Amino acid sequence: MIPYLSPINSVKNLESILKRLGADIRSLPYFEAKLKILAFHIPSVDYRAANALKQEMLSRGGDAIVHKDAIQGTIKTCDVLLLGTPGQYDSLIKKLEAMPYWGLETIRSGLATAFANVYVSAWSIPLTEGRILRLGPRPLVMGIINLTPDSFFSPSRISNIDECLKRAFQMQTEGMDILDLGAESTRPGSEPVPEETEKERILPVLRALRKNGFDLPISVDTNKASVAKAAIENGADIINDISAARLDPSMFDVISELDVPYICMHMKGTPKTMQENPHYDDVIGEIVSFFEERLEEASTRGINTSKIILDPGLGFGKTTNHNLAILKNLQAFKVLGRPLLIGHSNKSIIGKVLGGLETDDRIEGTLAITALCATEGVSIVRVHDVQKNIRVIKMIQAVKEISR
Repeated sequence: MIPYLSPINSVKNLESILKRLGADIRSLPYFEAKLKILAFHIPSVDYRAANALKQEMLSRGGDAIVHKDAIQGTIKTCDVLLLGTPGQYDSLIKKLEAMPYWGLETIRSGLATAFANVYVSAWSIPLTEGRILRLGPRPLVMGIINLTPDSFFSPSRISNIDECLKRAFQMQTEGMDILDLGAESTRPGSEPVPEETEKERILPVLRALRKNGFDLPISVDTNKASVAKAAIENGADIINDISAARLDPSMFDVISELDVPYICMHMKGTPKTMQENPHYDDVIGEIVSFFEERLEEASTRGINTSKIILDPGLGFGKTTNHNLAILKNLQAFKVLGRPLLIGHSNKSIIGKVLGGLETDDRIEGTLAITALCATEGVSIVRVHDVQKNIRVIKMIQAVKEISR
């Protein structure tokens, strides 16, 4: 009989296999450490440190990819890709404590943080009135309502309170977990609207939703601190900021004062300029570094970073290839230890990949990305069509959770 591959997709799956094979269940931690190879990319390493890392990994049964000239020392720095199992990394990190030279101490610290964060897959984020936003293991679905006349996806636009209430409660019935309200279009090329206009659009809707018993968490999409503060005071729970507090630096002060969950998104430029030839030398590395800096700044400003959710910002200062690279490398963001939100619904990447489809003909592409997110551990997907995306996630979860 020919052997067959038996993919092990989770610790739960591994546990069921051990039981089925009659193995000692106490061996679960031992085999868990061998589940998969982890590859950590470390940029700009001193060539001596690169050689040391390669030798240390080889001695543990792992490996490291370094520049071909590093061993001769004809280059001074190079990137390193470490390859190893969790057990090998644990051993390496301990050994590096005794090697405080060539920058290895800084590498050890960063590697230890990244290694610990990779295994964080669930978060509980407090909301007001004792409610809890629980993230993981399946993606939560954030439904979109735009209180604007010019958002890029016209079916998401709503012009009056009654229509908004009807749509919100309909999406709740369909299984939506979080409602996201926006009162300013941030499509490519868009101009900002005055903060008073945002408030006039969004505050009456927030009050009406809460008055009529809408009890799901509400996120407000704004990059203005005064709008964020007013929204929270009128019933919102979460602030969703496309600018990561760079368009309005006082945003961090408001988030610190209110102590509310904050979605921190990466954007290159502003909505008006972001799609004017965006360029990256390393799109994944640069976004990870951006988030690392923003988390550090938020902490310095008194924000509880355990309430921060990260969004790599598909379509915000990225080409189609940049967006595809982000989707291909969703696991890369796990090193930050924070939940990930992906906003992909009906975006131009789908239209371009599928041959120039218009915005109202991108549902299949949207669902494909949602399925990818469900398999890759994304915590929240932000979408227009709640019901269809819920069905995709339920199907993926059923496959993931079957014991064999």
